[in-house]
Amino acid sequence: MNSDNILEVKSYAFALRIVKLSRYLQDEQKETILSKQILRSGTAVGALISESVYAQSKPDFISKLHIAIKEANETQYWLNLLKDSDYITVKMFESIEPDIIELLKLLTTSLKTAKENNV
Repeated sequence: MNSDNILEVKSYAFALRIVKLSRYLQDEQKETILSKQILRSGTAVGALISESVYAQSKPDFISKLHIAIKEANETQYWLNLLKDSDYITVKMFESIEPDIIELLKLLTTSLKTAKENNV
């Protein structure tokens, strides 16, 4: 991981939080279905960003960022569902929600820049 790449660093840190959240849901809440869903989508964001660093072409790079945005959006959905179904507290939600919002903003900006420079 390139420590100069803010998107890689933040997505990796977010993935770690998601792994811990999933473990909490499985251990403390005895919830497995939603915990696996958020684990899959929440860690996919960072994996796709990591893949994009070594994309084969500009269109491949853009494609990977598009998919990362979709995964981030899905993760936000699962976080809201976990909060609204009382699997996580509002405090837990408010602790992690800014991270996914920030990732979505960074991804959107990166994608916009990549597309503008692709002409």
